[in-house]
Amino acid sequence: MSTIEEIAKVLNNSKSVTIFTHVRPDGDTLGCAVALRRALSLKGIAAEAVNEGPVPERFCFLEEMKEVSRTPRLDAETLVAVDTSDISRLGRHEEIFRAALGKRGKVTVNFDHHISNTRYAQYNFVRERASNAENVLELIEAMGVTLDKEISDALLLGMCTDSGSFSHADVSGDTFRAAAKAADGGGDIHTVYVESMNRRSKARAQMYAEVVSKLRFLSDDTVAVALVTDELLKKYALDQDATEGIVDFGLSIDGVEVSICLLEVRKGQYKVSFRSKGKVDVNAVARMYGGGGHVLASGCMLFGDLEEICDKLRYAIWQHAGDL
Repeated sequence: MSTIEEIAKVLNNSKSVTIFTHVRPDGDTLGCAVALRRALSLKGIAAEAVNEGPVPERFCFLEEMKEVSRTPRLDAETLVAVDTSDISRLGRHEEIFRAALGKRGKVTVNFDHHISNTRYAQYNFVRERASNAENVLELIEAMGVTLDKEISDALLLGMCTDSGSFSHADVSGDTFRAAAKAADGGGDIHTVYVESMNRRSKARAQMYAEVVSKLRFLSDDTVAVALVTDELLKKYALDQDATEGIVDFGLSIDGVEVSICLLEVRKGQYKVSFRSKGKVDVNAVARMYGGGGHVLASGCMLFGDLEEICDKLRYAIWQHAGDL
């Protein structure tokens, strides 16, 4: 595995850099990308951040998010994927990144914090942390860039959203030390928390209430399953990113060890998000179906009817935890 210092040197020696974020972007992948883009720009290096889709509205309070484009504009020398465990998670940008692998004059970097990362680039740095923003902060420091407000706010966004507002079990002293550095750099944690974690529209609140009121429980009430159908999103005129955070609700229920959110992508296809209190390694569960992530938070895609999928999940969790 490459070191942070090696990757910092690669970036500092680059003439142009395109930073890729994963599909259905969260605050960590976007925060990492815009923080790194600004750091490179401050060094006079042409840089851009891209995602195949639009930036979710709740992250648009950061001015730097306006710099995230849907399609690369640079024929960049260096391609960097942040917070992306597998090359397929780049969506339609996978082809661009894959074409650069081994191509003369191109450099690829994979900079991540997921234990399930597949090490798909020329330079790979993977260190499990509560957020990848913690890793990116160290990278920016190694590049010799002083944190400013824009970088600091973006990094705090990644830390805050991926750690559940610093409440997840994988939050460590390193997380708080990184957050302190970002705060000292001018980051405003209050604004970041309120805008990204503690606001919702009336429509989103109504959708959330309807989902929670219909939770189903499996395995003697140790597994909670929330279902978000396409019909429900259309009813409230919401996009898929409005479901962020629903999976965390189940873990607040006494006796529940695993919380699952099933998001209907299309008929017979569901995006599955897992959260665990610790007795079940949900990364192992997700990997059974081609997904992955962290021991306590992972995801995958499943196909079939709802009852069939619930049976698959019940069996997979039983395999990795026995009787909870």
